[in-house]
Amino acid sequence: MEFSLCSLDCALPVEVTLDEDNGRYMIRKSDSSGEFFNTPHELIQWVKSNFSPEEFCDPNEFQVMVNALTDYLINPTY
Repeated sequence: MEFSLCSLDCALPVEVTLDEDNGRYMIRKSDSSGEFFNTPHELIQWVKSNFSPEEFCDPNEFQVMVNALTDYLINPTY
């Protein structure tokens, strides 16, 4: 599962990758720095704690991503 969200503070998008098959759980922030995680749960918790809808061009797009990530925690057979 990958998401690319337009950020208000930079031309580069925020990219969130949750790739269970290859064990990749990472975020590339709009400033091109990144965060890497050992589990999907850690990634999802970080997103919920460190991002807010107001940071993105389309706040609804952010909410759709958070809902999909939350659904993944409930049913990880995406």
